[in-house]
Amino acid sequence: MCIQNNPRPCAGSAVTSSERSVQPRLRPGIVLRVQDEECEILIDGHRRWVGYAAQFPRPRTERVSPSHLVAVARTSGGTEVIVWRWYDAVVLEERVEDSTLWEPVHGEVKVTRRPSSQLNSPGTRAYLSAGLPGAEWWVAGPVVTDAPDADVELDEVERLYTENNLWDGLTSG
Repeated sequence: MCIQNNPRPCAGSAVTSSERSVQPRLRPGIVLRVQDEECEILIDGHRRWVGYAAQFPRPRTERVSPSHLVAVARTSGGTEVIVWRWYDAVVLEERVEDSTLWEPVHGEVKVTRRPSSQLNSPGTRAYLSAGLPGAEWWVAGPVVTDAPDADVELDEVERLYTENNLWDGLTSG
């Protein structure tokens, strides 16, 4: 779906085979606007429209929302793609081993805390993710206003992509 008056044309340009290899260094960004083929994020202090990795599930407008944190990889051809997202959730209960968070799409979720993560006080917001090895849901650090300050599992996401040979499949075309 295209947004009228979007300062950037809608996605749809083909990605060449030279863009399939990526440098597995992830950078965080904060989602501002969402479309099904790309979203506007704040990354490195700049607004950018970035597409999604081919593996990113659809419908994306139901999975990504403004205020979510995303991990962005750059292909060897220079194209940036979103490879992961963390939900912006409210902490309801916090214990050393596990916590309960609320997120608009999933409601209340029981989560596992990373051993290195700090405790988040009830009523505060923290990042929530699903799909990384070791637990169904993980809670990371508190929600931040500057993406590089986010205490999230970028290394774990890189490891997941590397161990499962996902880097070369980020783009389609």
